[in-house]
Amino acid sequence: MPFGLPQALDAAEGAMLSPGMAMTAASQRADRRFSLPNLLTYGRVAAVPVVVACLFWSDVAAMRWTALGIFVVAAISDFLDGYLARALSQQSSLGRMLDPIADKLLVAAVLLMLVADHTIVSASIWAAIVILCREILVSGLREYLAELKVPLPVSAVAKWKTTLQLLALGFLIAGPAGDMVLPGTVKIGLGALWLAALLTLYTGWDYLKAGLKHAGDA
Repeated sequence: MPFGLPQALDAAEGAMLSPGMAMTAASQRADRRFSLPNLLTYGRVAAVPVVVACLFWSDVAAMRWTALGIFVVAAISDFLDGYLARALSQQSSLGRMLDPIADKLLVAAVLLMLVADHTIVSASIWAAIVILCREILVSGLREYLAELKVPLPVSAVAKWKTTLQLLALGFLIAGPAGDMVLPGTVKIGLGALWLAALLTLYTGWDYLKAGLKHAGDA
């Protein structure tokens, strides 16, 4: 066989296989985009405008209960998508990007609506401001550290903060309608919101210190 012919045949075979391999890779990427964990995350994003729409008519008890039901399902999906991604080995860069975005959209939208309908009033608005500012701070830090290829893992305290925050928002979404069933529902929600805000300050400072260690690396 002439010198160089085997290499030419190998190259030709590779060229023939490459379209199929490319299709397989594209299919795998599509599968990851529409994996169950990512579908749960998409659902959480889609829940945001629905919850907001319900809270526009927060003076109607049925709308508050509807908003609460959707919020609870979205909050449960927040736990499930991460758990299923690990359990099913379906972790993806898309999921890692969208998951915190979905959480922040839901929390920010609900806080704004609760302030607008006067469920969160007076000094308690500061707790909402602290939570929103912390979310913006951590998002900026993650983007900055991502450029440096430095991970910013979620701490155990941050997980407790998220749980307490979602619990507080659940009580506050129920609001006056919840007071009719469980007297003190709004007070419980506001108390939990302040506790979440305190944990927010702690975790925000913790993340900021981690970010400042790499401030001069860019």
